[in-house]
Amino acid sequence: MFIMGKQRGKKRLDQQFTKELEIIKQEVFSAHPDQHQMASSVAGLLGVCTMRNGHLRLLPGLLMLLLLPLGATAQKTSDWARWCPPKSTCVNANTCCCSPGFISSSGEIFASWLESCDDINECGPPLAVSCGKFTDCQNTEGSHYCTCSPGYELASGARMFRNESENMCQDVDECQLKPRICKSRGICTNTQGSYTCKCPPGLELSPGDPNLCTDVNECTSGQNLCHNSTYCLNNIWGYQFRCRPGWKPVPGSPNGPKNTVCEDVDECSSGQPTCHKSTICINTVGSYKCHCRRGWEPKPGFQNKQPNTTCEEMSFPTWTPPPGIKSQRLSRFFERVQDLRRDFKPALAQDTIQDLIQEVDELLETPGDLEALPRSEQHCVATNLLVGLEDVLRNLSQALPNGTLTFNESAGTDLSLVVQEQGHRNVTLSLNQVKMLLNWDVVHESGDSGPSVVGLISTPGMGKLLAEARLVLESEKQAVLHGAHKGVLQGVSSVLVSDVISAFMSNWETQNLSSPITFIFSHHSMTPGPMQKVFCAFWDHTPDGYGHWSTTGCRMVATGDISTTCQCTHLSSFAVLLAHCDVQEEDPVLAVITYVGLGLSLLCLLLAALTFRLCKAIQNTSTSLHLQLSICLFLAHLLFLTAIDRTEIKVLCAIIAGALHYLYLASFTWMLLEGLHLFLTARNLMVVNYSSVSRFMKKLMFPVGYGVPAIIVAISAGSRPHLYGTPARCWIHPGKRFIWSFLGPVCAIFSANLAFVLMTLRILKIKLSSLNSDVSTLQNTRMLTFKTTAQFLILGCTWCLGILQVGPSAHIMAYFFTIINSLQGVFIFLVYCLLSQQVREQYKKWFKGIRKTRAESEKYTLSSKAMSDTTKPSTHLPEAAGGGPLPRRLSSRISPRIHFSAHPTFQKVVTFLFRELVLFFSLII
Repeated sequence: MFIMGKQRGKKRLDQQFTKELEIIKQEVFSAHPDQHQMASSVAGLLGVCTMRNGHLRLLPGLLMLLLLPLGATAQKTSDWARWCPPKSTCVNANTCCCSPGFISSSGEIFASWLESCDDINECGPPLAVSCGKFTDCQNTEGSHYCTCSPGYELASGARMFRNESENMCQDVDECQLKPRICKSRGICTNTQGSYTCKCPPGLELSPGDPNLCTDVNECTSGQNLCHNSTYCLNNIWGYQFRCRPGWKPVPGSPNGPKNTVCEDVDECSSGQPTCHKSTICINTVGSYKCHCRRGWEPKPGFQNKQPNTTCEEMSFPTWTPPPGIKSQRLSRFFERVQDLRRDFKPALAQDTIQDLIQEVDELLETPGDLEALPRSEQHCVATNLLVGLEDVLRNLSQALPNGTLTFNESAGTDLSLVVQEQGHRNVTLSLNQVKMLLNWDVVHESGDSGPSVVGLISTPGMGKLLAEARLVLESEKQAVLHGAHKGVLQGVSSVLVSDVISAFMSNWETQNLSSPITFIFSHHSMTPGPMQKVFCAFWDHTPDGYGHWSTTGCRMVATGDISTTCQCTHLSSFAVLLAHCDVQEEDPVLAVITYVGLGLSLLCLLLAALTFRLCKAIQNTSTSLHLQLSICLFLAHLLFLTAIDRTEIKVLCAIIAGALHYLYLASFTWMLLEGLHLFLTARNLMVVNYSSVSRFMKKLMFPVGYGVPAIIVAISAGSRPHLYGTPARCWIHPGKRFIWSFLGPVCAIFSANLAFVLMTLRILKIKLSSLNSDVSTLQNTRMLTFKTTAQFLILGCTWCLGILQVGPSAHIMAYFFTIINSLQGVFIFLVYCLLSQQVREQYKKWFKGIRKTRAESEKYTLSSKAMSDTTKPSTHLPEAAGGGPLPRRLSSRISPRIHFSAHPTFQKVVTFLFRELVLFFSLII
C-alpha cells in the first residue's frame, strides 16, 4: 500500500512537471523571438526551472531538450554583445557603436549597458555643418538638410540641399513675381530678400495690412490749413476747401482750392430768406434770423428770432389775482387791469404802461382792506404784484420806440426804460432813490441786432405789504451777524431801509449773469447798532406764491449813513434791509448755578464711580448700570464745562459738538436701561425671580448703552456734518431740524422712563397693600418706594422742563431746569451711595482704617524719634529690647504704616472730602 501510494504521488509530480515545461518553452519563444537574444533567454530559463520544481537532477536533460533546435544559432551569436541599444551596432562582445547621426554621452563607442544613442543636432550650436548665406538649417533624426531663407530660392529650383558647397540661393523679385502684391494703387519696391509697398500722396499704409493703401483724412488729422471761413472736404488722394453755408468766396478767390477765402452772405439784402411778412430779417454771421416786428410777438408754437418765426400783433399778458386772497381793493385793481388788457393796442403801448403804473401807485398808496389781511397773505399779494408787473412791463416795452422813457407817479412809483439796438457799453438808469449800472452786453444777446429792453421800477409803497417778512441769511452772513457775541441766537428780524425796486430786461436768462449789476440805494440816515447789520437782499418768491428775503447772489459793496451800494448776479426785486440779531443774553445767575451745580455733580459722580468700582459688597448688575451712567455723565459734564465755548477752530468745534452729542445720548441710554432694570426688579417682587433680570440686563446693557448712541451720531454726522457747531457754541446747529437728532431720542427716553417709574409705583402700591407686619420687609419696601420717587431726577425725566421754557414763565422754568439737571450727579451719589446701608458700612470701615492708620503712623513717628535720641542713626528697622530683631508680627504691622505715612496729603484730602460730603447730606436728610 505504501509503495503504490508513493508511485501514484511520483506520477502526479511528473505530470505537473511536464505541463510546466511546456509553459516555460512557450514563455521562452514568445519573450525572445530574436535569435540574438535566445542564449540569454535559455540562461534565464535555467533559473526558472530551478525555482519552479526544485529538481536539480532534471536540469541536464531539460537543457539538452531546449538547446537541440537552437544549437547552431547559439553557436553563431555567442561572440556578440547582447545589450546594444537602438540606433547602434555591436562592435564585439563588450562594446557598441552608435549609428551615423547619433551619439552617446560617452562618445560614439561605448561599453556600458546604461548608455543610449541620441540624435546629433547638426543645426544647433555649436554648428556641425554650414549651409552658407541666406539659408536655414533643418535638423532631422540622424541627419539634416538646408533650405533658402524666405525671399530666396535655389537657382536650380530645388527645395533643399546638404551643405554650403551646394548653396545657390538667390533673391526672389516679389514685385515681378506678383505685380499686384501692393493693393489700392500701392507701389512695390523689391529689396534683398523682401519688398516694400509705398503709397502715393493722399494715401497711407493701413496699420492692419502693410500691403494696403488707405485714404488719409486731412480734414480730421489736422494736416490742412483751412481758412476759418471755410470747411474742409476730404476726397481720395486729397481734400478741398469749401465755403460754409451762408458764406461765399471773396471776389477773386475760387471755391475749392487750398487758398479759398470766404465772406458772409447777407441773406436779408440778397432776397434769399423766406421770412414771414410779420417779421423783419436780421442778418447774422453765416445765417439770418426772422425777428418779430415792433408791437408783434411770436404766435403760439413759434419762437422769436428763428428762420421760421411767425408773429402776430402783441397782446396784453395775462395777469390774474393770487388764489385764496379775498380783498375788494385787490379785486378792483385787477378789474382795471383787465380793462387795460381788453383795450390794448401795440401802437398805444406807452399810454398803457403809464396807466398801469398809475393803477399800481394808487393801490400801494391806498391798500384799503389789504392792510387787514394776515402777514402771510400780504406777502402773497406783494409777490403777485412784483412778479406780474415785471412780466407785463417786459412784454409791453417791446412795442416802444428806441430811446429812454421815464414814468413818474405821485405816490413815488417810478419807472425808467431803455430801448435800443446797439447801445453804449455801460448803461445807467436813475430814479428818485435808486440808480442801476450795468454793461449792455448783459442785456443784449450775443449776435442779435434787434432791439433790447432794460427797465427799473421803484415801488416805495410795497414796503407796507412786505413788513415783517422773513430774512433768510446764508451761513457765512449769519456768522457775521453773530460776531463774537456769546448769547443764544433767537432769530433774525429785519426792517426795510430803502424802497423796493424791480429790475428786468428782454433777455429772460437773468439767473446767472455774466457780470454783476450794481445798485446804489439812497435811504434815510441810519447807524447800525452792535447787533445790527446792513444786507442787500432780493425777494425770493416760492412756487406756492409766497416768498421771503434772501441774500444769495447779492453782496454789499459799501454802506454809509444815507446810501448803500449793492452788487447782484441776477435780476429780481431788491431792497436794502437792516437786520437785527435777536440774541438772548446770558443770565449771570444761571451761569453761576450751572458752573456750581455741574462742578458739584462732577465731584459726586467721581466719588460715586469710585464707590461702584471699589466696593465689592455691592457688585451686581444694578451697580454696573450705575457705574456706566456715572462715567458717561462725568465725561459729558466735564467736556461741557471745559470746551463748549471753543469756537475758534471750526473743525475742533465740530468734533467737540459730536462728542457732546454722543456722551449725552449715551447718558440718556444708560438712564433708559436704569429705568428698565428698576421696572423689571419691581415686577419680580411679585414672583421672586431675580436671576432672569440679571441675565437679561447683562446681555443687553453694553451693546445698547454704547452702540445705539454711536449709530445715531454716525448717521447724523454722515448726513449733515456741517451742522455740528454753531458760531456761539460747540453744539448741534438748530437749523434744518437737525437738533431733533438729539431731542428725538431724548424725548423718547424720558417718556419711556416716565412710564417705567409710574408702572413701578403701581407695582409697589400693590405690594405694600399685601404686606404683613414684618417690619424689615416693610422698611425695605419703603426704601425702594423712596428710591423710585428719586428716579424722576436720576432717570432724566426732569429734562422735560426744557420743553416748557416758552411764554412768560420761560425764565422761571429755565431756573428749575438748570438747578435740577445740573445736580443730577449729586442725586446719584445721594441715592445710590449715601442712602445705601451697605455703602455706608463700607465708608465707616474705610474711615476707621484711615484714622487707625493715621494714629499708628503718628505713634510710630514719635517712637522712632525717641529711639533716635538714644541710639545711633541706622537705616535698618529698630530691634527689640534684647538686642535682636523685632518680631515678625510687629514688622508686618510697621510696613503698611511706613507706606501710608509717605502720603499724608492724599490721606487728608480723601478724608476731608468724605467727611464734608457726609456732613452736607446728613444735614439735607
